[in-house]
Amino acid sequence: MIKTYSVHLKSDPSQSFMATKAAQSMDIDVAKKLAHDLSIAADVDSRFNVGLIIGNSGSGKTTLTRQIYGDECFTSMLDATQPIIDQFPNEMTYDDRANILNAIGLSQVVCWIRPVATLSNGQKFRADAALKIAHAKDGETICIDEWTSVVDRTVAKVMSHALQKSARKFNKRFVLCSCHDDVIEWLQPDWIIDCNKQTYEDRRSLRQQRIERLEFEIREVHRSTWRMFARYHYLSDRLPGGSIYTFGLFNGDQQIGFQCFANYVPIKKGAKPTYHSNRTVIHPDYVGLGLGIKIIDETSRLMKKRHKFRIMAKFSSLPVFKAMIKNASWKLCAAQTTTNNKSIGNMNKSRKATIRQKVKWYSFEYVDVSS
Repeated sequence: MIKTYSVHLKSDPSQSFMATKAAQSMDIDVAKKLAHDLSIAADVDSRFNVGLIIGNSGSGKTTLTRQIYGDECFTSMLDATQPIIDQFPNEMTYDDRANILNAIGLSQVVCWIRPVATLSNGQKFRADAALKIAHAKDGETICIDEWTSVVDRTVAKVMSHALQKSARKFNKRFVLCSCHDDVIEWLQPDWIIDCNKQTYEDRRSLRQQRIERLEFEIREVHRSTWRMFARYHYLSDRLPGGSIYTFGLFNGDQQIGFQCFANYVPIKKGAKPTYHSNRTVIHPDYVGLGLGIKIIDETSRLMKKRHKFRIMAKFSSLPVFKAMIKNASWKLCAAQTTTNNKSIGNMNKSRKATIRQKVKWYSFEYVDVSS
């Protein structure tokens, strides 16, 4: 249903000597310059998953959103002193929490267990969105102000793509306010209010296609670049010993990913060497485009073609498993569950507490059906 929303913004001019002199020097109508009127006829009630309100600073987008959804619509639930994994509703299981965090693109466990205050701006946006998804009741609208305003524009597009996928996966309603229109293709919004032009566009019935493509490059890198990514990996922060090959994923000149191949067993004379894909890391700001499986695929193809190696991959990441099982270039060889003893607490060695944790591992072989 189309409704009309009106916003009137006004600020009172300073009466100081300097302010008055400044206004008089330009011979301007102060009352008009310090007032702004916005009128929009829009349908923001019919079913949608992503709505976008764009406009320059001072165009009225934040005030308009508060008028539609209430003064408290932008309130954040994040506690900066606590890790995000501990801030979900108590009734949610660990798997429920992990599912939302992975879907929103905040998939590195190290980002889950650190205080929110230590996360980057992009990671905080994702954490806030994940928490709002968890707490939102059916039909409730989730509002986020200044969407992607303080992040790199490539990161902004990656974040937007991850959020719109999550909104549709969990059937949630998001309204995002932004001063940037470069995220439109990546958000694929169901409707757009442009506060600069004072227009409304209903896109619910459109089959939206993204024309813009982001380009990343894979290069061979020195093993020392692992230092930038080690803290984001769920296993050891050390690279495997012995013979290894290392690659980086780049956005321009910035390395945003790391990939390693290692030989774990002695190479027998006359036998084809086997190298294992491991230590795959995509910087948290760039998670959400499937770059992890892409760098594994491309570097595995390169290793097999260039060196004639047998390429294997063993891991416990469920998202990677789901990607590989659908990928014809990878053949599932085995799946096994192991039980690890994990130390907890700060007890001395004689009284160290442990928990028994079951971990499921998946083993794949790269078969490269394209060759």
